[in-house]
Amino acid sequence: MEATTKDMRLHSRELLAAVDRGEEIEITYRGRLRAKLVPYRSTSAPQTRADHNPLFGLWRDQQGSVDDHVRRIRQPRNFK
Repeated sequence: MEATTKDMRLHSRELLAAVDRGEEIEITYRGRLRAKLVPYRSTSAPQTRADHNPLFGLWRDQQGSVDDHVRRIRQPRNFK
């Protein structure tokens, strides 16, 4: 894909979305190639969700499902 510097300024969100899809974008200025946007490739092993957030997986020690618990606590309370 090719984009101009004006496209980069005005449509950066769309260009980044294209890069997220794996596209390489050549940036031109006055018709000459100036830069290339390519997807970032991390050299380290990809982190899992559990590694990223220490609170992830807290519910595994509980009985029942999270959905059932949320439904139970969202039910209206009857105070008398």
